[in-house]
Amino acid sequence: MQASGPNSGCEGRDAIEAEAARLLARLNSDPTPEAETEACRWIEADPRHAVAFARAEAAWEAAERLKSAAAEVNLPPLEAIVSEEQQRRLSRNIMIAAGVAVLLFIVAAIVTVRTFSGIDRYQTAVGEIRDVALSDGSTLHLNSDSEVEVRFTDNGRRVRVVKGEASFDIAHDKNRPFDVEARSALIRAVGTAFNVRMRPALVELTVTQGTVTVHCGDRRQERVSAGNGAVIQPRTIALTQLSQRLIGQRTAWREQMVELDGETIEQATAEFNRYRRTPILIGDTRVSGLRIGGRFRITDSKEFLSALQLSLPIRAVDGEDGSVMLLYRDEPKLQDDTARS
Repeated sequence: MQASGPNSGCEGRDAIEAEAARLLARLNSDPTPEAETEACRWIEADPRHAVAFARAEAAWEAAERLKSAAAEVNLPPLEAIVSEEQQRRLSRNIMIAAGVAVLLFIVAAIVTVRTFSGIDRYQTAVGEIRDVALSDGSTLHLNSDSEVEVRFTDNGRRVRVVKGEASFDIAHDKNRPFDVEARSALIRAVGTAFNVRMRPALVELTVTQGTVTVHCGDRRQERVSAGNGAVIQPRTIALTQLSQRLIGQRTAWREQMVELDGETIEQATAEFNRYRRTPILIGDTRVSGLRIGGRFRITDSKEFLSALQLSLPIRAVDGEDGSVMLLYRDEPKLQDDTARS
């Protein structure tokens, strides 16, 4: 039998479906704790396995809809439309269909319980940064306006980043890999540290310690070691080598700082707006392309606004709702030294 782990890239769809069928049959005929454990371990070993079980749930729901629809149809007596032999064949088919429906119901129930029970949710408000000590000894760091779901079992550790940004310091456990789901990406670690940021069109991975593997859709698995990162999109994984300066910039939020190094004002204000309930707005296109550097506290955007006005031709106008509008400050015209008295 082929290995069922995520490293077995050659494992085809037929092999996965065959193994899923075997496990389903065992659960139906011998629903012991050992059978459930084997099925759970197989599901958690590879995202494709979970998809196979999800298909079973969809099939069961379709069967239920068909059964409900059939109950509403009024037909003539069976003897009036089919022969006795046809009745026997029909009865056998109905029994088989009923058995399949029961089997799919059992599978769906197991998948639902395994998937949705025992989930812990952690989230932060706008401007809040939170550290969470997980039950396995790992530490989860949540940036502003972020949310994750955590589910630990005896066979695996799984976290789903719902939105925002999260950083992980993973406790080593070779028997239970640590999986982080971020949209279509699956990031797996054993004992390491890394940062995951959900941007509008991509997932940004930064590895600060150890090594992780990244799997995304049909792409082959990629390894990303400390000092490197990845830009993950639904169909691509682009590996990147990061300087210490850039790693420090990406993880400065852990120290409640925003670190800028020549970013445009548009980029800088977008970063600060992650921590503000009322935004900093750009009211003049001439402001957008100006650049600024420096290190600022995320809790004190006034310092950032002061630096803008001191070093650049920008003026900040406060709005009644707490927002701030950035406008271009035109330099006063120089008086003509030769002006007539």
